Amino acid sequence: MIRTILLALCLCATHAVAAADLAITGARVYPAPDAAPIDNATVLVRDSRIVAVGEADDVRVPEGAERIDGAGRVLVAGFWNSHVHLISPVLIEAGTQPADVLETQVRETFTRWGFTTLFDIGGLPGNAAALRRRVEADELDGPAILHVDAPFYPEHGTPVYVRELFQRPGVASGEVATADEARARARRQIAAGADGLKLFAGAIVGGEVGVLPMDVGIARAVVEEAHAAGKPVFAHPTNTQGIEIALASGVDVLAHTTPDSGPWDAALVQRLRAADVALVPTLTLFDHELRKEQVPAFVLQRFLDNATAQVRAYAEAGGTLLFGTDVDFIDHVDTRREFELLALAGLDWRQVLASLTTAPAQRFGQGDRTGRIAPGFAADLVLLGTDPAADSTGFADVEATIRGGRILYRRAD
Repeated sequence: MIRTILLALCLCATHAVAAADLAITGARVYPAPDAAPIDNATVLVRDSRIVAVGEADDVRVPEGAERIDGAGRVLVAGFWNSHVHLISPVLIEAGTQPADVLETQVRETFTRWGFTTLFDIGGLPGNAAALRRRVEADELDGPAILHVDAPFYPEHGTPVYVRELFQRPGVASGEVATADEARARARRQIAAGADGLKLFAGAIVGGEVGVLPMDVGIARAVVEEAHAAGKPVFAHPTNTQGIEIALASGVDVLAHTTPDSGPWDAALVQRLRAADVALVPTLTLFDHELRKEQVPAFVLQRFLDNATAQVRAYAEAGGTLLFGTDVDFIDHVDTRREFELLALAGLDWRQVLASLTTAPAQRFGQGDRTGRIAPGFAADLVLLGTDPAADSTGFADVEATIRGGRILYRRAD
């Protein structure tokens, strides 16, 4: 049976694909996590969109099309990174850095690892928006960028690890003291272009307090304003109390697991699932940071065991998982360790692919145009040198990253 997927008008009209300007040939294509692979496939791209996907014998590559040889490789949809922070020394000055400097940093941090869409979930006011404007203005090649602008902290609850950042001259505090203050700021950020909001349900402040919870009324005010505008809300939970605040306020996405809380019991998992809360595991965060702190091996292992157990429980319950790295909060950009830890949590390669593609696209309202390799969808593509079906760390073996038909990264031969 011919497994060719073409736009309806392309089925009979060869001139319809003649305008294609990019062809990836010979690769094994995984069109989506739930779709059968297409071997020795050809994908045609024109004007930033996919126009044809099928077996090589069934799709003619027009003369003049740029070709990428995918023989022996795997092609998947472009990756989403649903938890980043644009706060590295270069990216934190996104409005003023030279474009070539920004592009190099973006490539090394994100596009080299297959990311065609980023969700910045907390940084300095206006910074992510500035980088997005410059990418959209073609000043530099880069991924699509969604952002929450500045996060919402409890009063006296700026986390200890970002206090220096928010003490920079001219940077407004992220703290909110009342529900009315939270509502007003939420409206301002959304009006200015934020694609969502983020609150710290549990802020790590150190000292005798340790973790400062956000008032539920304030959290609910942030969520209500975001949902009224059709925007999602992320929560940094830290512990079980933070999860309870997230649930009580109606948050959409947990930005982390909570490994210091121990395994999640079945009742909590079911409540999260019933509320349709998505989870970003960020397992490498705990591995990387605890190793930097040189904690005893048993402490590191306890954190990783708890975190992977939480991810496993949520996946088995049918909860939505979204891939995220927490870069640039951590400086570890290589994604291999995250894929290793997700495998330890019991995720198979299709579940990991969903967390990178279809799940975030659907969660953030783009499931009809990104996250799959199909005619009419954005030509956001990743060429892999290793088949992730054999080894899920193959998702880190990126040979080329393409966004909207434009090659953002290509590994040197």
